[in-house]
Amino acid sequence: MTERLRIAVEGVVQGVGFRPFVFGLAERLGISGFVTNRTGDVVIEAEAERSTLERFLVELKTGAPSAARVDRVIATPAEVVGEHAFRIADSDVTATGAAAIAPDAATCAACVAEILDAGARRYRYAFTSCAGCGPRLTIVTGAPYDRARTTMAGFEMCAACRAEYEDPTDRRFHAQPIACPACGPQLSGSIEMAAATIRAGGIVAIKGLGGYHLACDATNEGAVGELRNRKSRDAKPFAVMIANVDAAAELGELGDVARALLASAAAPIVLAPKRASRLAQGVAPGVGDVGVMLPYTPLHHLLVRALGDLPIVMTSGNASDEPIAFQDDDARERLGSIADSFLVHDRPIHMRCEDSVARVVDGAPLLLRRARGYAPAPERFPLHLATPTLALGGHLKAAFAYGTGNVAYVSPHFGDLDELTAYEAFVAGVEHFGRLHRVTPQQVVVDMHPDYATTRFAETLGLPTIAVQHHHAHFASVFADAGLHGPAIGVIFDGAGYGGDGTIWGGEILVGDPAAVWRAAHLQ
Repeated sequence: MTERLRIAVEGVVQGVGFRPFVFGLAERLGISGFVTNRTGDVVIEAEAERSTLERFLVELKTGAPSAARVDRVIATPAEVVGEHAFRIADSDVTATGAAAIAPDAATCAACVAEILDAGARRYRYAFTSCAGCGPRLTIVTGAPYDRARTTMAGFEMCAACRAEYEDPTDRRFHAQPIACPACGPQLSGSIEMAAATIRAGGIVAIKGLGGYHLACDATNEGAVGELRNRKSRDAKPFAVMIANVDAAAELGELGDVARALLASAAAPIVLAPKRASRLAQGVAPGVGDVGVMLPYTPLHHLLVRALGDLPIVMTSGNASDEPIAFQDDDARERLGSIADSFLVHDRPIHMRCEDSVARVVDGAPLLLRRARGYAPAPERFPLHLATPTLALGGHLKAAFAYGTGNVAYVSPHFGDLDELTAYEAFVAGVEHFGRLHRVTPQQVVVDMHPDYATTRFAETLGLPTIAVQHHHAHFASVFADAGLHGPAIGVIFDGAGYGGDGTIWGGEILVGDPAAVWRAAHLQ
């Protein structure tokens, strides 16, 4: 007997090739109906025999694209329509509710092979992507995720790209950032000239995925020192980009977990114990680790191949303590005295986003800086927020989060808020995320410190405010991260924080849970 289900799929299911996956699955199983993006989720109406629908529900979870994350599938009976085909319907832009946006994803193996194939239409094209990889958060201007609400809206598809986009058998079926040399973004400046500048000891400003980077020869002590001098960055380590995992393993000690992390779709910077290598001492002075990363855009792949086996410093495009530059005019002004040349393109970046940083601890990945590749994927927690909430975090290594129900949308890393430009970037990020995720907060959570920039910003919002002691916040975060309940003993060695008694606290042993703690002991 034919039945029909209305299915809501929640999680990271927009901008990751999920609708094409659903289409292909429905076609294979002989299911009729449609799939559409709705603000916050994907909605499917599926009509078939009950046994087929049951198999469909199982495979929605087990066969989803690697970049997707299915958190919940809610199926309810619907009236049988009698359709005879399955289709991808236009997105529902009228729906209300929170919206999940996918993180940017590193270039997949199929796209890398394509840009290296001299017979391919996208040979050496620096903006090649498909439904499973490429820019997401950094180009999205609104939700739900469709080309019209990205910075790709200004690039009209050519006939060949349109044919791929509309072909259910093509891996670019409904790939929103689809482009080719005939219709897509273009480079200004040449990859070969950028490589030549780096080889000659110069510094190049490169417009990447979420902002500008500064690059130089990581084996050239003079070049690294000059970059430190111009960037006013005395000792903080630089990250190094290298062509592949095996080459990265020559710079740092990488086990299987670290290798998999490097090569993942998130493609973070991975900290690893240094090996004796040809890296300049100035890359990571005075520390035992080196941060290595692989190319994660077609532009990076083409550049590292032009440089052969030469590792390059790839550090944020800014002066010390400033936010990363992501707008072209601002980058020219701020980086003009640092870079010897620029390698840029004309695809606008809407949301700046730094590189993520991770390491392996006890055989498992540990994220130290959550940004590109991870943010803003929704994080679920075992509590229910009846009141939509904005949490503004602390003053250093700043990030914020919007919470609603049992989901938090955590921003990328914004850095320290001592500089006015960093504070302004943080405020702009808060406003953009609220619009993007369609969460209107009714309360704001701040650090107890009365003079943090985040606390002062909260005062301008006119919302009820909840102040949280800094080390209790760290304690509670471990509960959420590890899925613990309580009570527990928390040991927090986090330097200084404004204490509940108005004095400076530092080095706490707290006993309790996320709701309440008592200070059992502390360092003098």
